Amino acid sequence: MLYIGIDLGTSAVKLLLVNECGDILGEVSKDYPVFYPRSGWSEQNPADWWEAVRNGITELTADVDKLQIAGIGAGGQMHGLVVLDENDEVIRPAILWNDGRTHRQVDYLNGEIGKSVLSENTANIAFAGFTAPKILWMRDNEPELFARIKKIMLPKDYINYKLTGVHSCDYSDASGMLLLDVKNKCWSQKMLEICSVKEEQMPSLYESSDVIGTVKPDVAAELGLSENVKVVAGAGDNAAAAIGTGTVGNGKCNISLGTSGTVFISSSNFGVDPNNALHAFAHADGCYHLMGCMLSAASCNKWFMEDILHDDDYKSNQEPITYSKLGRNNVYFLPYLMGERSPINDTNARGTFLGMSMDTTRADMLQAVFEGVAFAIRDSFEVAKKLGIEIKASNICGGGAKSALWKKIMANVLGIQLNTVKTEQGPGYGGAILAMVGCGEFESVGQACESLVEISDTVYPDSELTELYNKKYETFRQIYPSLKSVFAGLN
Repeated sequence: MLYIGIDLGTSAVKLLLVNECGDILGEVSKDYPVFYPRSGWSEQNPADWWEAVRNGITELTADVDKLQIAGIGAGGQMHGLVVLDENDEVIRPAILWNDGRTHRQVDYLNGEIGKSVLSENTANIAFAGFTAPKILWMRDNEPELFARIKKIMLPKDYINYKLTGVHSCDYSDASGMLLLDVKNKCWSQKMLEICSVKEEQMPSLYESSDVIGTVKPDVAAELGLSENVKVVAGAGDNAAAAIGTGTVGNGKCNISLGTSGTVFISSSNFGVDPNNALHAFAHADGCYHLMGCMLSAASCNKWFMEDILHDDDYKSNQEPITYSKLGRNNVYFLPYLMGERSPINDTNARGTFLGMSMDTTRADMLQAVFEGVAFAIRDSFEVAKKLGIEIKASNICGGGAKSALWKKIMANVLGIQLNTVKTEQGPGYGGAILAMVGCGEFESVGQACESLVEISDTVYPDSELTELYNKKYETFRQIYPSLKSVFAGLN
């Protein structure tokens, strides 16, 4: 049988066609725009997602026996607010995960409601990217639109709705809304009350591999699929990527270098960072995980290369950064182009180059970008260490992981070995695996990952280089505290 995995990203949707052995038979990517109505705002039109998915599935399945397609599973960008009216029509553009307009609502939740109340009810505190602050922003700034809300959804759940007609959400994605009681896996009545939302406005909750329904007859006819194709609940992109890289079971770690960057630590048991610097979420394998999230990771490289240097030759620009230069760069970069979440939780923070001189080259600045993202990832590792979590190895995925140079820097900044899996399309492959489990190919997500996920490459740290980076990291961690009040004044 065949399975479709969907990765609903920020800049494009990527679709995979996978057989029951886990082999990828086809890939399709469809772009769509991001809109920035104001500085720090970020929106998309859900109709663009759906059009891209429809066209992508049509192209992906053009040359195969469509009757062999058994299931569809999606991983998707988290936190985005999709609101539907009584006719299930989209009320306004979706407010995305990297939108920074909600600083007043975040201050209200963390300050007036209180971090302890939030953590007690959701296992997390408020961050600008989370969904609950966006709901409060709508209530405060668009009361007429807010009054029309019949259903609140997340991005990949809108695609599942268009496929099946079912309003659903899985626990991993729901964890990032600040509306879920993560420990007990139910909507938090306290948080719904705070946000002036009723439970009937929320989607039904499922485990990620649960089948929510089958493809609607009209959609099946349009796409040439069987009406018996099953659609599973899917997962938030980071949990889906963790499945796609085999990061399941207690104490496993995955680093994702996509548009955003994440440190994902799987756990068999529920646990909360007492300082809430790491998110405590449900995992797509039915258990839990801790996660640190930075808002700009591989996107920092794209910004510097394309918007600043006006150059898309990524490979050639990395060639001057030889091994002898690693750990010896005098230029530092703060990767806070969209503000930052873990662990500083500061929407005012901004990207910054520091330490440049007359002999600074573009290669020095590019190296600083790579190192700055790695140092920011290490910030979350340091929080995990304080919780007694020792990470000796991690998987790594995402567009940034395609750079051998960046992986070498990351391995030495963290002082751990980094494993790249054979199939690098994390969220989409994870979505396909979840669909396989839902359709009965495997008894559990863990069994599926053990059978299908293979390591193809390992980068080991060098003790001498790791020591150089330890010293550089101590300097890096002084920069943001020194500039925090300056960033606040700029904004």
